[in-house]
Amino acid sequence: MPESSPPTYDLVLAGGHVLDPASGADAMLDVAVSGHVISAIGADLRTGGARVVDCSGSVVLPGLVEGHTHIFEHVSKVGAPATEAHLRRGVVAAADAGTAGASTFAAFRKLVVERNDMRIVSFLNVSVLGLIDFRFGELLNPDTLVVDDALEVAAQNPDVVRGFKIRLSEDVVGDHGESLLKKSLNLAEQAGLRLMVHIGETKHPLPAVLEHLRPGDIVAHCYTGKPHGILAGDRVQPAVLAARERGVLFDSAHGRSNLSFEVARRAIDDGFLPDLVSSDCSARNWRGPVFDLLTSISKLVALGVPLAECIRRATAVPAEVLGLAGEGYGRLEVGGPANVTVVTQTDEVTLPDAAGNSILAPRYEPVFMLHHGREIELASWRGLAPA
Repeated sequence: MPESSPPTYDLVLAGGHVLDPASGADAMLDVAVSGHVISAIGADLRTGGARVVDCSGSVVLPGLVEGHTHIFEHVSKVGAPATEAHLRRGVVAAADAGTAGASTFAAFRKLVVERNDMRIVSFLNVSVLGLIDFRFGELLNPDTLVVDDALEVAAQNPDVVRGFKIRLSEDVVGDHGESLLKKSLNLAEQAGLRLMVHIGETKHPLPAVLEHLRPGDIVAHCYTGKPHGILAGDRVQPAVLAARERGVLFDSAHGRSNLSFEVARRAIDDGFLPDLVSSDCSARNWRGPVFDLLTSISKLVALGVPLAECIRRATAVPAEVLGLAGEGYGRLEVGGPANVTVVTQTDEVTLPDAAGNSILAPRYEPVFMLHHGREIELASWRGLAPA
């Protein structure tokens, strides 16, 4: 019988360290792509490639999934540009965390979801106003939480609305924090969706907030240095551990003012890693101190979180939480979408936290990227640009 011809691929990413926590892949492998899908993952595939990209010395990852950002550009003063802040920095899917409320969601869908190539979902702000301007708390008037409006938007947009968001800081909710939290949880329960809760500078200690949360709800800014965080001295509070035990999730959510290296270091030393690693990128921080998701990952690696655990929490876990795993996000899988981010570790750099403290960290830089098989033109790290 004649020998069969070797398979032919459009593209082979060759010689890289494939790191895919979803499948457990952690080895030197090639990734072959045909059209918009991954057609093979294995050794010595380069001979079948019409084009070969040498990934030697780099780590080949699933396209990153950003679990917490603010990208309602041109409408919200805090909205960063989705493509520049995320897609061109290695991210293929992202969740906007409460920038849009029920009264602004139609614009969010039209201007952000439908006009960007990356997959975008939303935690709808429980306030109909959304997060238009950080200077003015969207829930200072508690009547802006209109349950019927939020339920209607969620029901009409199940492909985008994956949960709700409430900021519980005292400058946002005033004296109504507890009642608004309960009302938000009732809303989420009716919709069958998660609630993301922003902590830091809340009126009540964190255990009083956590006791209300359900399995699957998300605590954003778990490493905040603001009052009422997760620590009691050098240890994570028992109430925090108990909440995690019953299924409450914790999100790192760097943000301009919500990552403390000291809090993070103590929590990590105590064995407490975030369930989700996110940047909380916004117009206030995407040019620093946050920059992007990979820079947030770099900081956590410097604080002692293994790279593989950071990648798990920035790919497979958020894809599952956001309901995107079924669309093939968060993993490298034969037959799945060719969403691939290739990353190289550069020289160590000094990076700041939200309080201006510094740490020497290995910086991870995207050097090649595919989104549904299409090569994405990457943007240079903004930390290298002149101030």
